[in-house]
Amino acid sequence: MTTTTRQSSERSSNDAPYDESYSPSCYITHNNFEFCGYNLKIAQILGANLGVSAYVWDAGLTLCRYFEKNNINFSGKKVIELGSGTGIVGILATLLGGDVTITDKPEVLKQIETNVQVNVPSACRHRLQIRPLTWGEDHTNFPADYDFVLGSDIVYSSVTYPALMETFRYFTSQGATIYLSSELRKRNGSPSFHDESLPQYFNCQIVDRLENKHIILYKMTKLDKSSEHDLPSNDRNLLLTEPDTGVQPTPPSLSN
Repeated sequence: MTTTTRQSSERSSNDAPYDESYSPSCYITHNNFEFCGYNLKIAQILGANLGVSAYVWDAGLTLCRYFEKNNINFSGKKVIELGSGTGIVGILATLLGGDVTITDKPEVLKQIETNVQVNVPSACRHRLQIRPLTWGEDHTNFPADYDFVLGSDIVYSSVTYPALMETFRYFTSQGATIYLSSELRKRNGSPSFHDESLPQYFNCQIVDRLENKHIILYKMTKLDKSSEHDLPSNDRNLLLTEPDTGVQPTPPSLSN
């Protein structure tokens, strides 16, 4: 099956922050994407102290493209996205029929809300929630009965890995499937997190990869602890090892 994904960007002379709470030095840039027959216009609020959350990352586009290539349909499924950033992945999951909860740090939610208003028809809004979630702190305020957990380029700082792992384990306690799209970067220790830490708790399968950008998409489910001790340690998951890349995170080009 062949798929076509188009991306364009626009930045007009009157780009401006959409909310007066942002600094006057902020501006909005819009990127247009097409996935699964939906045209998405995604705003990125730059200069608003959102850090990496201000950008649409290639790992997120890889996850959206996977949904498209595999005709994923989330109808009747409960979905939660962690570290949504611009909201593009959670928005697409909503358009594909899911009952979706999009989460990020409180300061990022305005950006997500703007993109939801532009891209999600009012008839679908009842299937979407936007809520703050800090990994390892308030994840237990959420139910653990989701069918799918989504994350793209959320493995970027080793300081957050223990909290992220705790959050993953909570949301998979009742059998959820995780789709985790990551760009592996040697400096932040993400290769070892994927190769060594995740397989201790999850069955990890690589379902897609973008070699030229060191992006790998994992499908993960909770490890059956009752059987793991019957297997050699090297056979406890389906993870394929990706060599260290040395690639360091840089904001994606705004002129794509």
